[in-house]
Amino acid sequence: MGRRLSWLRGKLAYDRIITRFSPEGRLFQVEYAFETVKHGETIIGLACSGGVVLGAEERVIDKLEDPHLSWKIYELDEHAGASIAGVASDARVLVEQARIYAQSNRLMYDEPVDTEILVKRIGDIKQRCTQQIGVRPYGVSFIIGGVDKTGNRVFKTDPSGSYRSYNAVAEGIGREMVEEMLKEEYRSDATLSDAVKLAAKCLMTDLETRRHDARLRIATIPMETGRFTMLPEMKPFVG
Repeated sequence: MGRRLSWLRGKLAYDRIITRFSPEGRLFQVEYAFETVKHGETIIGLACSGGVVLGAEERVIDKLEDPHLSWKIYELDEHAGASIAGVASDARVLVEQARIYAQSNRLMYDEPVDTEILVKRIGDIKQRCTQQIGVRPYGVSFIIGGVDKTGNRVFKTDPSGSYRSYNAVAEGIGREMVEEMLKEEYRSDATLSDAVKLAAKCLMTDLETRRHDARLRIATIPMETGRFTMLPEMKPFVG
């Protein structure tokens, strides 16, 4: 019995400390942060010939709550935006850091920051919280889209701090279903209008499948203007 308790305490120790690897090479606290993201509202990002589209489901929990503050899509700079899945308070801190970094780049170099550089900055902040005692990982993933001199770009960051570039990607509770739709219907040569329609269709289908009451938010960054624009909110019918 004593040996069993000793083994159990040792096993739990890997669960308590962010910097300790388990014998299988796992960081459990980081994996828990991934689970938080998986249970977040569904978000989507698409890059197309006409620009970039970001979409998100926004759910108002309390009927007395001001719905205009239930944000899942943020403007990071004139040419870049982000949709978030996971802990909103964690996202708010990272969004502020990204905005400061973007404005600092404009002041120093007199030009907008490349989207990938902005994504890397957010990833670096997240990664530091996977190797320091006394902190926890950020429980949020970002889909970041932007239009810059390298083209129309979409990236996804995860709680570990890693990031990847995508043509189209989703995250959150409906990720698997939405990405299956994207694999079938996404076209890189689509117009911005077609990409908006596809993003809305994917999110609406997800809500109707889960019979979930939420509104949809769509933001675009057209290639012609390179300016972040939030479209009017959509309220899908959920029978």
